[in-house]
Amino acid sequence: MDIGTRIARLREERGWTQEQTSVTLGISRAALSHYEKNRREPDTDTLAKFADLYHVSIDYLVGRTDNPAGVLDAGVGEFVSSLELSDQEMLEKFAFSIDGRKLTAEEAKRFIAFIRAERSMR
Repeated sequence: MDIGTRIARLREERGWTQEQTSVTLGISRAALSHYEKNRREPDTDTLAKFADLYHVSIDYLVGRTDNPAGVLDAGVGEFVSSLELSDQEMLEKFAFSIDGRKLTAEEAKRFIAFIRAERSMR
């Protein structure tokens, strides 16, 4: 499903008119109509306004997920919440990066050592 169809359906589910919605978003009714009919795509700021207004994720609006809340699958969420960075297997399996550059194994170990030292000083 495309962006326009999703934002139109979200508006209609709430029983809002294009006029009400456009005023709330701070855009013209014509712009909203163009978005809903896929004649134009909203810029990132407007996309964020739609997501906030409808309480959905931007990923949902652009069709990357069918879950409006954008919440991680329960299994994925459980996995992510229990990652142990100091586990050697994790360091080998996943690419951790800072400022767009992958950490070397040595950098990752120093990072872990730094955090441990900082925690021990508290």
